[in-house]
Amino acid sequence: MNCSISGEVPEDPVVSKKSGLLFEKRLIERHISDYGKCPVTGEPLTTDDIIPVKTGKIVKPRPVQAASIPGMLGMFQIEWDGLMLSNFALEQQLHTARQELSHALYQHDAACRVIARLKKERDEARGLLAQAERQIPMAATTAVDTAALSNGKRAAGDEEMGPDGKKIRPGISQTVIETLTDCNAALSQQRKKRQIPATLAPVDAVERYTQLNSYPLHKTNKPGVLSLDIHYAKDIIATGGVDSNAVVFDRPSGQIISTLSGHSKRVTSVKFAAEGEIVVSGSTDKTVRVWQDSKNGSYDCRYVLKDHTAEVQAVTVHATDNYFVTASLDSTWCFYDLATGLCLTQVADASDSEGYTSAAFHPDGLILGTGTSGSLVKIWDVKSQANVAKFDGHVGSVTAISFSENGYFLATAAQDGVKLWDLRKLKNFRTFSPYDENTPTQSVEFDHSGSYLALGGSDIRVYQVASVKAEWNHIKTFPDLSGTGKATCLKFGPDASYIAVGSMDRNLRIFGLPGEDHMEG
Repeated sequence: MNCSISGEVPEDPVVSKKSGLLFEKRLIERHISDYGKCPVTGEPLTTDDIIPVKTGKIVKPRPVQAASIPGMLGMFQIEWDGLMLSNFALEQQLHTARQELSHALYQHDAACRVIARLKKERDEARGLLAQAERQIPMAATTAVDTAALSNGKRAAGDEEMGPDGKKIRPGISQTVIETLTDCNAALSQQRKKRQIPATLAPVDAVERYTQLNSYPLHKTNKPGVLSLDIHYAKDIIATGGVDSNAVVFDRPSGQIISTLSGHSKRVTSVKFAAEGEIVVSGSTDKTVRVWQDSKNGSYDCRYVLKDHTAEVQAVTVHATDNYFVTASLDSTWCFYDLATGLCLTQVADASDSEGYTSAAFHPDGLILGTGTSGSLVKIWDVKSQANVAKFDGHVGSVTAISFSENGYFLATAAQDGVKLWDLRKLKNFRTFSPYDENTPTQSVEFDHSGSYLALGGSDIRVYQVASVKAEWNHIKTFPDLSGTGKATCLKFGPDASYIAVGSMDRNLRIFGLPGEDHMEG
């Protein structure tokens, strides 16, 4: 008889008084303790209801398979098969472990070789740097030490501090002033003989300008071109974006030359210097960076200047190409030596706490114009750093400022449009209000010849420059094809042959004469 639960011959059999079924004692007792009923009939059952069945203890019951030689051979075969399968699985695991170990050892070896190579390159670079420092003449060493530059960054702790806690600046020396004055004299003399170039685009050509190309220079996830500059001789364009990058772009080929990554926030202003070999960029991260062409197609960061305590809104380069000025919302502007990155002077206007939102050098270089967040336009004498004139009348921040090449017209843009100022009489002689009161004018720019004026807001408008009393003709309106309604920056190309426009999407747009510019792709 077999157990009603396991189906095998019980070693310690018991029988139920109620159902008469045979069980293995340990199994039925376990079932009763768990469920309290018969596993077969489902009737209530206790341990008192089961009766032991007496059997001979000398000979134990054998399984059916072990009752014959063929059955035993079958059992041995099953055991052998299970053993072989287990052994095969262990060998597979061993092989996989060996492969993983080999791969890990290879990666460790490769990492060790890379670390060794990097250490060697670091030591070589340190050696070259030490050698270069020994070869620098003492005069240059003094200048660089004053600038306290280390690894392309200004070491703020090395600068002397005054009793009021402000950094001590060396000031604009007599030598620098003489350089600025000589430049001014030469440029003023040239301006008297200035002729409108024969190659300048005529009015009827500008009237036919249309969009030629749109180049996606900045990132999609942070769109917006906030500033641009053009180097006329090389016909290359620099742009600054919301994505914290500046981009140097070759217009004739339509190719990006270099992406300048380093700022941590929006790049608000970019300017070329030193024949396009240097780009100066200002950012809302409060820093100014000087980038130098490394001759291999990229621009490397030469200096990081941390003299401002708030967002840097504007950068403007002096006509000598030796100096530049930055203007910030911290209500100061800084005058820098381009070669050393040294801030010669930092000028604050004690009479006003408004931050600066725009800045530009006069073409002759002895006058600096700045726009403030408080609607004022301030004119500065660079040699004495004195505020020599103030223009009011705007509404909202002065977003852009541009001097005409003729030397006596100044255009400023703000929430209420564009105002034109006569620097000879220090008066506003014309106002353009192209948009409604909720649409600020974001940008304004004279072309290099002083013949055209362009402004940008929800569209782009071009005017023909005339005299103070004569009417300035509206030549052309270009729609803002970005769809954002904000043309944030614009600039005329060489001889006004095209207009480059940046908007609050990621594209640089080129407007020009279709079919006649062989350089356009």
